[in-house]
Amino acid sequence: MTAMAHEPLTQEEVLLEGFLALDTPEGFRAELIEGEIVVTPPPDGDHEDCINVILKQVIRCARTDMDFSGNKGLKLEGSPRDHVIPDGTFAPTQRRLYRGADPWMPCDGVSLVLEVTSSKPGADRETKRRCYARGGIPLYLLVDREAAAVTLFSDPEGHDYREHRTRPFGKPITLPGPFGFDLDTSDFL
Repeated sequence: MTAMAHEPLTQEEVLLEGFLALDTPEGFRAELIEGEIVVTPPPDGDHEDCINVILKQVIRCARTDMDFSGNKGLKLEGSPRDHVIPDGTFAPTQRRLYRGADPWMPCDGVSLVLEVTSSKPGADRETKRRCYARGGIPLYLLVDREAAAVTLFSDPEGHDYREHRTRPFGKPITLPGPFGFDLDTSDFL
């Protein structure tokens, strides 16, 4: 019996294996976005306050009970195989997506992902938007602190979203079903 030679790993497989083996410093997040490893430092307090403002409104106002995770790794199938950690991930409570999920779970059943711009705003505006669209996530909410605006991307198709609506801080933005309410953005001012 002869030993079979192993197939050589592709560059993408080597990158993915190296990424999954990373040991980042406490508080830092490592993501694999469009073939690039991106390490992000811990966010500032204003960043976290924006997330908190949105979370409280979703809990109080959404038509459907939502579960939230602020650190859930999402594995977005396709090429490249993106591994992202949104600032916030919302899914209907009845789906119980987080219970028993692997550290990097598929995005099936996720209703909305949230990003608040911080140290790498271009990634939130462009690169992550394309990742979430490729993953088929129905809604992407971007709080752009530099632009003082909130944008809701919807109707993903291919590498982008076909619809988007931007409102300046202080003006409400409508979150469609399963949320079904106007998000008040005045606390971002």
